[in-house]
Amino acid sequence: MYYVYILKSEKDDSLYKGVTINLKKRLTEHNSGSPIYSSTKKPFKLIWYCAFTDKLRAYRFERYLKRGSGHAFTKKHLI
Repeated sequence: MYYVYILKSEKDDSLYKGVTINLKKRLTEHNSGSPIYSSTKKPFKLIWYCAFTDKLRAYRFERYLKRGSGHAFTKKHLI
């Protein structure tokens, strides 16, 4: 399974969107400061995720969420 997820920074309420095959491990990595982007915004809270069986669809949906209309969709329907 491929998980598209949205994290919310408890520090500044910013959102982080990504894809992973191991959601628990990835959340732990974000909260440990492993990814450079998220290291200054930790701690994070998982606020939404969706499972995909197809890798390409998961990455396409993540890319959509990171773009203009995807931001609006996220705010209106997901969080």
